[in-house]
Amino acid sequence: MKWNELEDKPHEECGVFGIYVPQGKEVSEEIYYGLTALQHRGQESAGISVSDTAGPMGNIRTKKGMGLVSEVFTKDDLMQLRGNIGVGHVRYSTTGGSTPENAQPIAMNYVKGSLALVHNGNIMNAGELKKQQMYRGQAHFTSTDSEVLAYEIISERVKSDSIEEAVKKASMKLRGGYAVIVMSPKKLIAMRDPFGIKPLVFGKKEEGYLLASESAAIEAVGGIVLRDIRPGEIVTVTDHGVQSDCSLCREKGAHCIFEYIYFARTDSVIDGVCVHDARMRAGQALAEKSGVDADLVAVVPDSGLAAAEGYALAAKIPYAMAFHKNSYIGRSFIKPTDAERKAAVHMKLSVLKSVVSQKRIVLIDDSIVRGNTMKQIIELLRNAGASEVHVRISSPPFLYPCYYGTDVASAGQLIASDHSVEEIGRCIGADSLAYLQIEDFKTMVGELPLCTACFDGKYPV
Repeated sequence: MKWNELEDKPHEECGVFGIYVPQGKEVSEEIYYGLTALQHRGQESAGISVSDTAGPMGNIRTKKGMGLVSEVFTKDDLMQLRGNIGVGHVRYSTTGGSTPENAQPIAMNYVKGSLALVHNGNIMNAGELKKQQMYRGQAHFTSTDSEVLAYEIISERVKSDSIEEAVKKASMKLRGGYAVIVMSPKKLIAMRDPFGIKPLVFGKKEEGYLLASESAAIEAVGGIVLRDIRPGEIVTVTDHGVQSDCSLCREKGAHCIFEYIYFARTDSVIDGVCVHDARMRAGQALAEKSGVDADLVAVVPDSGLAAAEGYALAAKIPYAMAFHKNSYIGRSFIKPTDAERKAAVHMKLSVLKSVVSQKRIVLIDDSIVRGNTMKQIIELLRNAGASEVHVRISSPPFLYPCYYGTDVASAGQLIASDHSVEEIGRCIGADSLAYLQIEDFKTMVGELPLCTACFDGKYPV
């Protein structure tokens, strides 16, 4: 099981970051800070590749390893990664195991040069492409779709006049949701899937250019956000400036709604929509459609904070911190057995009894996958004296798996796949339970075209 078993949440796969600055300047520290700003998107491994555009071809240097960004890199490591162009990656695995071999960037040498690639998302036809590569004598040991993509670009590069032409030819073969940054020793190339399922943002800092999964990462290094990469667009950055190829762009996209529900940082703006404001509006919609008499609004830390704020504002009910969260519980507390999960929840959360005692509580969260953790949290509240616990979820029920790089579990592991809302409410011990409705997404993000397949089974690809 791949989702976060302690919090019972789906997780994103990865975060990507790229930077190109004038010759003579260094980028490794900027990448380090950019990846730190994207750490919420992946905590299993981290990596950085850099090159000096004034140096010889094939001079890409890479450092990667298991753990958080701060665990993988030392100051000395960054000093060794010298160059004015680079890419970085934080990973949460959905294809390929959580091993050092599968950490990114993927750096490769080939007959015409070298490249380093970072990838967020899932290439749905990677298996088919891998079989073709093996038939050609390539990719015998690949285990991730990211490696398959790298080999596909290399295969096209030996037949193309430029690396950007090879990236375009490779992208035309792909099916799925992806945001990719490719670094050659002298160029930075970004591409986004034709539906824009995965986010990719373009920015500028002084004379340099930045690419990242979220606007928050660009701003974290002092950059200015210019725009989102368009669905299907390929952007190339060189010492001559920026070139954009929109020949593969489509009129209508299908942006992942879960970026706005849960994945992205609240201070990010993705495809023109402020994440914090979208979550606030979700909470307001819940209050307007599923309001209940209560004394206070509480939230499961740190999920659903903005939604709880919006609910409390619309319902005119006080918002209160009902839990203390132990932020020093490490990743080792993600345990495989029900008994260990229950112990971990008690270690991580404790209830402020004076806040909840004899109170009717509206408990806000952003999702329910299996329901086990929510059941334990409600038990904590009741044991602390809460008289009623009404649960409101700022997303619809999960009914279908995701194939685009989000580790939503298989349908058999989703509580909503074989239980009604009323049955789920009884299973978790809530006095009442209500979810956001799919039609409320327009309230959240306006007319932005969305991928909502995990809720309605309507897959764009």
